[in-house]
This record gives sequence, C-alpha cells and structure tokens, in this order.
Amino acid sequence: MKKSKTNLKSRVLRLLAEEPLDKMQISRKLQLSQEEHCELRRLLNGLEEAGTVARVRKKLYVLPETADLFTGTIQFHANGSAHILSETPGVNDLFIPAEKTSTALHGDRVIARTVSGPQSANRKRSGDFRKEGQVIRILERANQVIVGTLQKSKNFYYIIADDPRFLHDLYVKPPAPPLKSKVGDKVVARLDSWTSRHLNPEGTIIEVLGRAGTPGIDIISILRRYRLPENFPSDVLYQVDELNTEISAEEISRRVDLRDRFIITIDPDDARDFDDAIEVQRTPSGGWSIGVHIADVSHYVRSKTALDREAFLRGNSIYFPGRVIPMLPPTLSDGICSLKPTEERLTFSVLTEVSARGKVHSARFCKSVIRSAARLTYKEAFAILQKAPQTDLEHRVHVAWEVASLLRRQRFARGALDLDFPEVKVWVDQLGRPVRFERIENDISHQLVEELMLLANELTARELKVHKQPTIYRIHEKPDPDRLLEYREQVLLHGLRVGNLSDRDEIQRLLAKLRGSPYEPILKVGLLKSLKRARYSAEPLGHFGLAKANYLHFTSPIRRYADLVTHRALAHRLGLSKSGPSKLTPIADHLSTTERIATDAEREIIKLKKLEYFQQLLHQTPPKSFHAVVFEVRNYGLLIEIPEVIVTGLIRLSFLGDDFFVYDAARGRLVGRHSKTVHKTGDTLDVVVARVDFLKQQVDFKLL
Repeated sequence: MKKSKTNLKSRVLRLLAEEPLDKMQISRKLQLSQEEHCELRRLLNGLEEAGTVARVRKKLYVLPETADLFTGTIQFHANGSAHILSETPGVNDLFIPAEKTSTALHGDRVIARTVSGPQSANRKRSGDFRKEGQVIRILERANQVIVGTLQKSKNFYYIIADDPRFLHDLYVKPPAPPLKSKVGDKVVARLDSWTSRHLNPEGTIIEVLGRAGTPGIDIISILRRYRLPENFPSDVLYQVDELNTEISAEEISRRVDLRDRFIITIDPDDARDFDDAIEVQRTPSGGWSIGVHIADVSHYVRSKTALDREAFLRGNSIYFPGRVIPMLPPTLSDGICSLKPTEERLTFSVLTEVSARGKVHSARFCKSVIRSAARLTYKEAFAILQKAPQTDLEHRVHVAWEVASLLRRQRFARGALDLDFPEVKVWVDQLGRPVRFERIENDISHQLVEELMLLANELTARELKVHKQPTIYRIHEKPDPDRLLEYREQVLLHGLRVGNLSDRDEIQRLLAKLRGSPYEPILKVGLLKSLKRARYSAEPLGHFGLAKANYLHFTSPIRRYADLVTHRALAHRLGLSKSGPSKLTPIADHLSTTERIATDAEREIIKLKKLEYFQQLLHQTPPKSFHAVVFEVRNYGLLIEIPEVIVTGLIRLSFLGDDFFVYDAARGRLVGRHSKTVHKTGDTLDVVVARVDFLKQQVDFKLL
C-alpha cells in the first residue's frame, strides 16, 4: 500500500508539472479506480497542507514553482510589512508589503503569489526591481490564541495584543462568568475564523491572567503567548526518579579517566548548570594542549524515551530574569549533568594540540570522567587576567587566554564578523519586580571561553563531515545582496562612507568604523537584520558570520537539544553507539523554530522588565537621571540610547525646553530659534523618564 501511495504521488506530481488540473481531470488522465480516486483526494489534501502543490482559482492544482507561487512561514515587522521565509535552500525570502498580507498572522504558513515591483521610496534605486508577493492562502495558523490587554470603546470590547506584530484590535464579546474580566486585565483569547482583512478579527476570551502590571503577570503572559511549558509531565519526572545517578567503577573503566587533571569551569555569577569545562597547558614545543570537556547528557537522556521526547519538544532552555524554563529537569540540569567543582562527572571530551602559530596538529574525541578543580565566574576570571599571575590557577587562566586570544585574532583575520553586543542582565526581587540592571560586556573572560568552545565545535563538525556521519550543523548562509544594498543606503543616510558590502572585508571595515560611534547601536542592528538568521541544517553549508566552513553545536547539551544530537552522532562515529540520529531535516527545522521562540520570548520579557523599571522611576523623588547618547535626529525629536541599560527612547520636541526648535534636515540637527541651542547626532545628554507606554512598548525621556 505504501508503495502504491508513493507511486500515485509521483504520477500526480509529474502530471501537474505539465499543466494545472482539477481533481477530476487528474483522476481521468491517470485512469484511477473509485478506490484510487478516494486515495487521490487524501493525497492532494496532504500535498496542499505540505505546500508541495497549491490550488488556484479554487479548484485547479499546480506546482508552486510553475505558477510563481511561494510557500513558507511569514514573519511580520512592526510596520506591518513581512517576509516569507524560504523553505528551499538557496532561495531568497519573499518580501510582502503591508497591504498585501491578507489575513496572515506572524508565524503562519502561507502561500503567496510573486510579482516584480519597484522598491518603496526609502529603498528605491535607479532601475532596481525585486521580487515581492501577495498572500493568497493561509495553509496553517501558527497560533490560535492571542494574549493582550482588555479594553473597551463606546460600543465594543476589544483586546490590544501584546505582540506588536499583531496589528489589529481583536473584538471580543462582553466579559461574562465564569471568566469575569475587567478593562485593563491581561487575558488570553481564542481567535475565531478571520477571512477578510477589511474587517477586524474576532475572538473569545478563554483565560483571565490578572491585572496588567501586577508583578508576575508579565511572565505568565509570555508563557501563554509563546505556548511555553511550565512543568514537566509526570512520566518524565518518573523516569528521572528512576535514573541511576551513581557513577560506577565499571562505567569509569569504559572511559578516559581525567580526574587527576586540573580542569576548571568559567560561567556567569548566578549559573547553576555548568556544561563545559576547560584545561589548557603549554607544550614543550611552545604550543598548547587543550581539553574541552562537555557534560555527557546523552548517557542519561536515552533516545526515544519520555525524557528525550520532552527535551526535543522544548528544544532548548529559556532564561527569564529570576527564572529558567529548562530543557531538562533540574535533577539533571542542575545536578548530575552539571560539572560542579570537586564532584565526579561523566563528560565527552575534545583533546587537541595547537601549535605556537595557532594551527591544530591533532584532535581526539573520547568519553571521559572528570573532577573539576575550581569554579570561576567571568568576573573572577577577568580580574585574574588583569594582573600578573601568582597561583597555579591564575597561571593556567593566563595560559588559556594566550591561545584563545591567538585563535580569536586568526578568526577575524579569516573574515569573521564582530557582531557581539553588550547585554543587560535584569535582577529582580522575590515578586519578580526589576530592582537593578547589570551591563554585561563581551570582555576577555567571555572571549576566552568562547574561542575554546568555537574550536571544539569546529573540530567536531570537521570530524563528522570528513567521516560522512550524518548530524545537524549550525549554519549561517551568505546574505542576500539586495538586502545588503538596502542596508548600504541606511549607512549612507548617516553620512558614513561605505563600499560594496557584498565584500566581507568591507563589512569588517564598516564594523570597525562603527565601534564607539553614536551610530553603532542602530547600524549594527540594521546589519544583523540584513544578514540571514543562523539556523540548524542537516547539510554542512558553513557559517558566514564566523567565517567557518565546518561548524555545529557540541558544547551545551544541558540547554540545547541540537548539541545532544551531535553527541549521539559523535558516539556513533566512534563506535560507542549502535545507532545514530535519523530524520535530521525535520529535527533541524523544529530546533530552529524553538530557538527563535526562545530568543523572542527572552527579548520580550527583558523589554517588559525595562518598561516596568522606568514606570517605577516616574514616581521617584528626586528623579533618577541617565546619561544618554543621541543616535538620530528627526523632525519630531531626538532618538536616544541609554547605554547603561541599553534602552532606546525618544525626547519629543515638547520635552526639549521652552524654545521652538527647527529641524535642519541638511545637517541632521535641531536648532532652537531663540536660544540657538543645537542638538545633533553624537550629543550626550542627561535625561529623566517622562512617559512609559506599555501598549506601544515605548519610553519617552526629557532633559534633566
């Protein structure tokens, strides 16, 4: 029967490659029996859901590529326009103007008809045309629920969605028991059928989360919005309880015993799961012997178990201020898999020799057992690197930085892009309210660990690729030249000279020019948006940003399922496992999706905590002031960044003082008509919070 289905599918696709046909025409041309006709109906429904075929004019089936149709997942931007992500390697994403998105919502799987259209005004280039599209059908809704704040007009109740990419008010029926809610409550609503863009969507409230602004409601809202799990299923917890967490002498005998080696971990201050450890020594030849030791999660998380299935569904851990949604239960992530100091732990090790010139001479992979000698925080490691070493531990940290800094210099010499941003850590109290921010720089302590992890990931990728062992790679494809041309226009508008950004060296020169400038935040973000997003793939397509031909994730199996897949593949390659991972492409696609969800959720909660923090400052006497940098001047005010907390905001003209300010577009500045005060890009100002808008997720400031 399976062979028959496969045969029918291939016959149908060959037929549709020649011309569009309806169901009856296909059946007649293939001379199908009544039973086969029923099978054809099921087959066409499945092919349409998968996007393999599309229906036009309601009844004709076509192959998308023969009818200028494009199938993929739609990603909206704040201005209402969107891109449909290509499902075909090497094919660029399709731009969808705001007015041509139909009733699609962010994350939906859709079909669009492609058209060639001129660039919009701010992107227009002489004689330039690009592929644009218009959504014609929704194949699959990504999410049928909307999380937002309940509001009321004169005649209607409606919900303003938390997600700014949901651009429509969602009309709902008046609140009624048992879900009695009030205006201003945070609620969850189920989206009803929505077929016309000219009418507002309608929905039904299915859960009341609580009063918007109440401590803790923001986290619950994010959990509902992104459909994130709060607890582990009972069968997973039962399996964890049954695990043997004792490391037997028999297990140690099967591994390389490294318990006598001086191995250390370097992690954030508040880290609880330590999944990587390092050891670096000088060799007599002047090079280095490097050991990177990673928690052997695959020893405890066996394939096709309840624990493995749950880890795969989650895909990765998600980190919120004061809370973690772990990929693995805490017994594993914070316990037996965590490489805690002085405790025996099972690991997967990469042992390599690197010459004084930074060339890898050898690489060995093995299952091992270690006992970490010390646990350092990044702050402690940074302090050690700022002074001459005194103790054995300090000498070892300095030796590790010697090779890491050499590898880093060589990586950038090969064309790697410095796309690192400082981060802000939000510290919260027991109720979840933000109490302070900590700016985290990518200093040399972070770079030390980063380079050694990159080395281990690259060597593992090379090992598996050379020996043709299937696995999941971490890829970052080359950027779309048209997107780079659009970004170049943005750079030129800021008065910066820049050449052809299709040349990697030119991107590096631009990044160097931006370093420390007032334009750095906005233009670096703009560059990231112009590049393709890194993702997982069963094919080794290389990593553009890192300038590496071979790359994957191996070093964080406690918090990333992709690394667990790599461990299993490497174990199979070494003859330590009978079966390697299978069906890698759908696994890679799923993990790319869960990673995007985690990234979006983490960014969203950080943004909300910052808004909550600034809201608190509105009532503080005397007001707390911040140093701000003007990164852009507009006719309605100054766009600023607060470097201390990495927040962008606006100083409106009305908050610049009593003077009347005139916008000088040619020079990109505001000039006071009476005082002659000039505000321009690069100015530093002292500001205080003027207004916080949670619905628009914006902060306005005023001069101190």
